[in-house]
Amino acid sequence: MGEFSIWHWLIVLVIVLVIFGTKKLRNIGTDLGGAVRNFKEAMHETPKETTAELTPPPKGETIEGEVKEKTKA
Repeated sequence: MGEFSIWHWLIVLVIVLVIFGTKKLRNIGTDLGGAVRNFKEAMHETPKETTAELTPPPKGETIEGEVKEKTKA
């Protein structure tokens, strides 16, 4: 009772093909593959930080800005 034979899987495949059609299934597969590829590329990228945050300002210059959050230094 708990096992599916090859005939069960073929019937399910035919029903899915009839409902969705091959073009729709191909589009879903392409979209899913593109999403996985983009995710893998994003995982290998290093975070890009702006250089303005990393370099201190030159001495003698005034920097104008707005304090958004107070932190303890």
